Amino acid sequence: MEMCFSVEEGRVLHGLLEDASGDIVVRLDPAGFIVHASQNAAELGMDLSSLLLMPHIADFAEADHVAEVARHVAQVFAGQARRGWVEFPVRICTDRCASNDSNNIENQICTAAECQRWYALSLKPIEPDDGAAQGAIGLLRSVQQKHALEGEINIRAQTDPRTGLANRHTFYACLRRGINEGREQAMAVLAVDSLRAVLMQYGQRTADEIQWGFAKFLETMTVNAAGSGAGNGAGNGAGPGYELAQLDGERFAVLLPGMSVKQARLWTQDVLKTFSGLTVTSSRRAPELTASAGLAPVEVTVDWTMRQAELGLVMARAGGGMQVGVCSRPARAVASGAAVERAMGEAVRRAEQRQV
Repeated sequence: MEMCFSVEEGRVLHGLLEDASGDIVVRLDPAGFIVHASQNAAELGMDLSSLLLMPHIADFAEADHVAEVARHVAQVFAGQARRGWVEFPVRICTDRCASNDSNNIENQICTAAECQRWYALSLKPIEPDDGAAQGAIGLLRSVQQKHALEGEINIRAQTDPRTGLANRHTFYACLRRGINEGREQAMAVLAVDSLRAVLMQYGQRTADEIQWGFAKFLETMTVNAAGSGAGNGAGNGAGPGYELAQLDGERFAVLLPGMSVKQARLWTQDVLKTFSGLTVTSSRRAPELTASAGLAPVEVTVDWTMRQAELGLVMARAGGGMQVGVCSRPARAVASGAAVERAMGEAVRRAEQRQV
């Protein structure tokens, strides 16, 4: 597409193109519609040379960003823009996406993550000529790598680096949402028994391999349960929504939506029984692996729920392992921490009085 610029436009363009190799150059009219674009504008997934009516620059943004881009363009023309750049995603569907997604038919909005590309738009208004607005010269710069890196950082912040499962903070957030929703849910804390003894006898590498294997085993069990919607025999019809996380180097937690503690016990017992069958060995050199679990209903607070499940795990291990423990519920006033806090405050006050 041939582009012709005046002296003023050329001056603005020179400043924009300095260190701008690979950017898409566009010229906009005073309303924000594209008048000219560089040849590499085809990267946006549209052949501008074949259009009779050129699109508005905001039309390239995804639906939930159109208003933001249009507002930024208007502010640039009005001299009110506070930011030099505005970033927005562009949906660019590839042939691979269309061929692999049978549901991606004509007039249907594509949601494939690989079809989203992020760009940043910078605009420089052209000085008016004889009082008439001349529009603006802009650059569209790909910032896909930046957003991909931010996404990777967010994922790493929410997952355990060794197993790839959600970490403790992410799981606590899921628990908090479950409590706020008020739906019936249960959670289980599971761990391989005597892992410390395995570490001392066989070394850290073996202990890590066991933890990784146990994580993948639990991942398979939760995926199968969510897919069947039956909780592996629990008959609860919970469906999808199971959340699996690694709390620390030894313990794992599973959020079981739609399950009572009784139903969760059936599912967890099946998990332990399956794990025991998979780890049976005739070799005397291989460690004998068993696992235990503690259960609790998801209610009151995150700390209360976690404490009840942890106490259940302690009880299961104290009973010899390969068991599912459920701790009896304490008074909710104590569980909430209010009574404990008052008692501690009273103890501190009395200690201060004795010192006086």
